[in-house]
Amino acid sequence: MATLPRMPYLHPNAPRLVTVAVSVGLVALGVVLAWPIQGVLDLLTPVSDLLEPLGLGLTRETGYLCLLAGDGLLVAGCLVPGL
Repeated sequence: MATLPRMPYLHPNAPRLVTVAVSVGLVALGVVLAWPIQGVLDLLTPVSDLLEPLGLGLTRETGYLCLLAGDGLLVAGCLVPGL
């Protein structure tokens, strides 16, 4: 019986808890912004005050960027040791 060759350089690791927490926070923010939930949008005024000096508003596009960044951070946390 033939065995499959091993990939010696790809060893997925469990991401750190802080990486998971930031990723979940970004995804939750992205869901609220991408598919507007009016009751929760009112709670995000402090976040809006933090992002306005950076030139970012709480728009649908920002929600999609948060979704992408949250997923990317979780994947990076699995592939990069110590992240």
